[in-house]
Amino acid sequence: MPRRIESHWIAGPAGRLEALLEEPENQDPRLAALVCHPHPKHGGTMHNKVVYRLARGLRRAGAVTLRFNFRGVNLSEGAFDDGVGEAGDAAAALEWLRERYPGAPFLLAGFSFGGRVIAKLGCRQPDAALLIVAGFPARLPDTGEYLTCPAPRLFLHSTNDEYGPRETMESLFESLDGRKKLVWIEAQDHFFTGGLDRLEDEAANCWPLPASGDADVGWRAR
Repeated sequence: MPRRIESHWIAGPAGRLEALLEEPENQDPRLAALVCHPHPKHGGTMHNKVVYRLARGLRRAGAVTLRFNFRGVNLSEGAFDDGVGEAGDAAAALEWLRERYPGAPFLLAGFSFGGRVIAKLGCRQPDAALLIVAGFPARLPDTGEYLTCPAPRLFLHSTNDEYGPRETMESLFESLDGRKKLVWIEAQDHFFTGGLDRLEDEAANCWPLPASGDADVGWRAR
């Protein structure tokens, strides 16, 4: 059975959003995942290679994935809003996805700017199964609102991320409350050059989560 791939328009707070829905191959979806792209002002779109590989890994995990373009990107309506309006875009896309797959566990994933957006949104979703944050720009300000979060958080981070050097990222990670895991991926830069296969594999193996307190799989609770 070939996997379903559908283009959609989603009603967002600033106009319609261009979106792409993809179901996993050869199985019914067992969870639903929203995947958000990097900074619109630096060429970020839903077709970014890191976003694509995250989504492909999640489909291997049995997820139906929804990628979309933030406001003002490609055919999505509206204009860039410095992350504030984009969080509203993500909330609208998540609502659409949950209505399409009612009752399915859901997770949020994002790369760089998109990771920052889903960290904001996901920490306001007490029933989120998981947040996957790839390439979190830890060097940038405005991290206080992420410190406490009811959802488990999986951070996938390049060993040579210019926007989140190892010491800075580890310090941020240690400050976070809740269930969390940080995975270092050997790569050349923020965009996981040379490490995309490992990134995809980590996404593919994210579900189901191990039992809480299972110390040998790297998950911690602070």
